[in-house]
Amino acid sequence: MVSQPAISHDIKVIGHRNPDTDSICAAIAYSRLKNQVDTERSYKPCRAGSLNRETEFVLQHFQTPVPQLYTDVSPQVRDVDFRRRAGVDGETSIRKAWIAMRDEQLDTLCIVDGDELKGLITVKDIATVNMDTLDTHILEKAGTSYQNIVETLNAEVLVGNIDGRTVQGRVIIGAGSPEQMEKAISKGDIVILANRAEGQLAAIEMNAGCIVVCVGSQVSRSICMLAQEKDCIILRTDYDTYAAGQLITQAAPIRHYMVSKDLLTFRLNSPVEDATKIMASVRHRYFPVLDNDGAYLGVVSRRNLLNLHKKQLILVDHNERSQAVEGLDKAEVLEIIDHHRINPLVTDGPVYFRNVPVGCTCTIVYQMYREYGVDIDPSTAGLMLSAILSDTLMFRSPTCTAADQRAARDLAGIAGVDLEEYADAMFEAGGDVSGKTAEEIFNSDYKIFTCGDTRFGVGQGSYMSERNRKASEALVGPYLEIALDKQQLDYAFYMFTDVRTSTTELLMAGPGAEQVAERAFDAQPRDGMAVLPGVVSRKKQLIPALMTAIKDMETEKTNAADFGRFLDN
Repeated sequence: MVSQPAISHDIKVIGHRNPDTDSICAAIAYSRLKNQVDTERSYKPCRAGSLNRETEFVLQHFQTPVPQLYTDVSPQVRDVDFRRRAGVDGETSIRKAWIAMRDEQLDTLCIVDGDELKGLITVKDIATVNMDTLDTHILEKAGTSYQNIVETLNAEVLVGNIDGRTVQGRVIIGAGSPEQMEKAISKGDIVILANRAEGQLAAIEMNAGCIVVCVGSQVSRSICMLAQEKDCIILRTDYDTYAAGQLITQAAPIRHYMVSKDLLTFRLNSPVEDATKIMASVRHRYFPVLDNDGAYLGVVSRRNLLNLHKKQLILVDHNERSQAVEGLDKAEVLEIIDHHRINPLVTDGPVYFRNVPVGCTCTIVYQMYREYGVDIDPSTAGLMLSAILSDTLMFRSPTCTAADQRAARDLAGIAGVDLEEYADAMFEAGGDVSGKTAEEIFNSDYKIFTCGDTRFGVGQGSYMSERNRKASEALVGPYLEIALDKQQLDYAFYMFTDVRTSTTELLMAGPGAEQVAERAFDAQPRDGMAVLPGVVSRKKQLIPALMTAIKDMETEKTNAADFGRFLDN
């Protein structure tokens, strides 16, 4: 059986949860850059959530595969140096299996048919077989092949064809007189004896299936001819009668003794934390590892779990833990490429952190392509252009800088698209909500923030047509209260931004959400909505204003509480 190839540990380039176009395109474009400038390692674009319609349009337009989904980067069995021991065939003899265990210091072997796991056999199982040797029919019951017997006894076939033949009787030690042997032997039995010709003849005459001649004894031509006539196999071994009698039961195939029900196995994507708990609850040392299609790969032990390779990540378009993929604290962050505010994200070691005040992460990635002198292919150019247009609302957002515009116009030329026509098509596709649920629209571009003791979420959708915008509002509005409860938020806000008029209709939910919006924007919310002319940027216009308002309200609440306690005293 050929060992399975090693599993590569790619460095995963990944954006935030509920990814927008910039998050996805930055992951793809930056991984392509890294694969060109660092050929010793492999970089893989990933995503931490479902794609929105706008991003789906972009990837289809530029014929780019959807990055693999990772909702949790906690360590899995695939991140462990488990033992890639090839499985064994079920016809393997007990003795051969024990020798493999002894030589490789294993206490468990996995029995396979092709790449399908059929069962397990342990050292304990083999010990039980060797201690329970009183059943003379055991080789027959196990369907033992004569090939196994030849291998186990290191025997020579003197007479007969053993191909495909299995034992059809008991194991007898031919130590008595010919008369006694004739009474004891039945058709098909295996008779172990030495060089006594009369004993050999008696066994053959009684239709024994096989005689095993020990101590390398010679067998006469006449006896061989009689055995040929009677279809009796003759084997010759250098072992003495006692040793042959002890060894022959070890020729039984391991499939007869294997455990095949309720097997404890782990898949490549099994969490290490779960595997550790299961291993602690049973007395096995090794457990089979299967790939995600159920094919056998190897075995894993408690000791292997100590040699854990944390998933290595590059974060793009975010640097806040609350927005990052689950399990980030159990992974290793190597780099952060972002354009948002810096929020403390503690790492185990120093990282490359590039944070530039531009309108889009892909603008930073574009600058890095130019710095490295790496040519940008049309597909990658189109992806980065799309991200810049999306994040800057086609240069209408106050976050947009001259660097964003220069990058976008250069990338449009490389991608071979008309910038304005393409932007209209992209935003129109992104605003289409037909067939979408409220939850899907809500999560299409949504982030959670914390301010003091307050936890709130803000989503945003950008629309070219009023029809799409109003349809989205009708779906998302009632869902805000559900989101509050599901995500344990104090407030939930959602920006429905009209790209053409640079106006946002802000929907909100949560006790006191309207007071926060009123204070933040000097607006007059009505029925859970505030109209905010000129507000199109979540990062630069909405979040800072909301946080200032929340901090002020928390301060006033604290001061009022302190004053109340003062009066009580």
